[in-house]
Amino acid sequence: MPTDSTPTRTPGEPSAPETLRAGTTGTTAPGEATSGEAASGKAKTRPGDRIFSGLSRGAGITLLAIMASIAVFLSWQASTALAENEGNFLTTFEWNVNADPPVFGIAVLAYGTLVSSVIAMVLAVPVAVGIALFISHYAPRKLASPLAYIIDLLAAVPSIVYGLWGALFLVPHLTGLYEWLDDYFGWTGIFEYNGGAARSLFTAGILLAIMILPIVTNVSREVFRQSPKMQEEAALALGATRWEVIRMSVLPFGRSGVISASMLGLGRALGETMAVATVLSPSFVINASLLNPGGGTFAQNIASSFKEASPGGIGREALIASGLVLFVITLLVNGLARLIIARRKEYSGANA
Repeated sequence: MPTDSTPTRTPGEPSAPETLRAGTTGTTAPGEATSGEAASGKAKTRPGDRIFSGLSRGAGITLLAIMASIAVFLSWQASTALAENEGNFLTTFEWNVNADPPVFGIAVLAYGTLVSSVIAMVLAVPVAVGIALFISHYAPRKLASPLAYIIDLLAAVPSIVYGLWGALFLVPHLTGLYEWLDDYFGWTGIFEYNGGAARSLFTAGILLAIMILPIVTNVSREVFRQSPKMQEEAALALGATRWEVIRMSVLPFGRSGVISASMLGLGRALGETMAVATVLSPSFVINASLLNPGGGTFAQNIASSFKEASPGGIGREALIASGLVLFVITLLVNGLARLIIARRKEYSGANA
């Protein structure tokens, strides 16, 4: 006798179609977007993300507001001195703010600031990159760790300590180097030495190079340590030497980092005050030779002349005007660095 294959259903129990329809309207798991939210692409943002986004945006706006306020203050204070200046502010080779009428210009200060900073960069960046490569790829671990620690300590030394060391040790011991440069390269006029104390832009550049060396080294070392290990191992497996691996893999990867590190060092070199004021004999004369006294820097002139600037005159406003020029130069240098990094996609890290 054939049996009925239809399943029995107790009274009150929903049928299968009803069960399926009920399952489609069930609740989703915690944190899982519903189909409507997924279709609209408007998933709920967690409170922590909103708070962090707001704080980040606020920090960026605050930084821009601070920079704008600094620029407005410097421009406002400088306008008073520039209105009374009888000389050309950009080309005058004189700084006499107490004269009647006052005559002052920044030609010598701009020359000294740029020349000393360029000397520092030429001397420091190649050495810093070499030290960073040695620590990250050549030195054994037992030597690399103490050496990196010493470099970190050098970055924390105050500027005045570097200045005292430069005045008491570096300046007396550079006389022999100056005489040697004069004997072999004095014919160029750039390295002509007339004797006397070695208090020149070249000495200031050497001291600045020593000061920015730890900054450039530390940043470059960290960038080189992040280079792709798979590429290095593949190059070694194909028979490349250690230098070929560095030249083809490490240096291209870390190029943007080295540029950023160099700009950090250049920023300190441009604005260094006490160390340069300690080793430099300033004068408002541009000397073709880097080994003879002459020239000055913006920061050194502000530190040396601020105390003597009469509150009733325009001395302080004139110094603020020179500080405004240094502020603009720093912004231009950093902007140029960003353009160099963003010029090619592989420099900017977009392919990382």
